[in-house]
Amino acid sequence: MRLFVSSLLVCAAAPLLLQAEATQWTIDPSHSSAQFSVRHLMVSTVRGQFGKVTGKVVYDAADLSKSSVEATVDASAIDTRDAKRDDHLRSADFFDVAKYPTMTFKSKSITAAGPGKLKMVGDLTMHGVTKEVTFDVEGPSPEVKLPRGAKSGATATGKINRKDFGITWNRALDAGGVTVGDEVSITIDVELNKVTQ
Repeated sequence: MRLFVSSLLVCAAAPLLLQAEATQWTIDPSHSSAQFSVRHLMVSTVRGQFGKVTGKVVYDAADLSKSSVEATVDASAIDTRDAKRDDHLRSADFFDVAKYPTMTFKSKSITAAGPGKLKMVGDLTMHGVTKEVTFDVEGPSPEVKLPRGAKSGATATGKINRKDFGITWNRALDAGGVTVGDEVSITIDVELNKVTQ
């Protein structure tokens, strides 16, 4: 009887054990975005977004130390809804996309930060400079199973100082202050496609 009960427990636990294994995902560029916001003239906030986001994710809910994220963002397709400003942001004064057309992120650690929340630390390379940054992550969401495969999603938010990455252009205002703030808020929304094993 005891052996029978043990067998039942093993069978019942098997699906959970399978779910706990690391799963691999790719970032769907058609349903993902990298956005930013920065203070302008000390009075307002300008928001914009970059081009497509691509990359891969490994997620292990049972052992987050085995989880990882690698992402690439197209910096050349920056869009703030103002063509003149966008051209300036693409120039050597800011992102210098002729030399540095992409930004990359590679995680170094992912840890739990509460129900449905993660803390992700990794190296962000932008404008030819690599610095460690921290993102707060909402997700990943529960899998949605579709005929063409499973999907999930997550949102990562963080803040950086643009000067840390060598992006230092600014202009002083007659009334005091500067044209562009140093702190930049980043939000990355990703939709993930599960890789079938």
